[in-house]
Amino acid sequence: MTEKIATGVVHKVPADMRQALTSKKELLAKWNDLTPLARNEWICWVTIVKKKETRTEHIERLCTELLAGKRRPCCWPGCPHRNEKAKKWFRA
Repeated sequence: MTEKIATGVVHKVPADMRQALTSKKELLAKWNDLTPLARNEWICWVTIVKKKETRTEHIERLCTELLAGKRRPCCWPGCPHRNEKAKKWFRA
């Protein structure tokens, strides 16, 4: 699939997320329908984890939750790269 995939305001979509998001037309459409800030939150939520297994789980959950109609990751304080107040929840 060579359709355009939208990015976030700070983050670009990494290759593993891009592969998952372009696997289904409906999933890609829902992703591209999100606001740039919402896409940014999802990208940061997926990429900020340390373990590869956790990242894989986050990508799977992203796909499932997007298809279910969710627009942002649940229980996420926000992107520490964009939101100064969210930095307190993450170690330096």
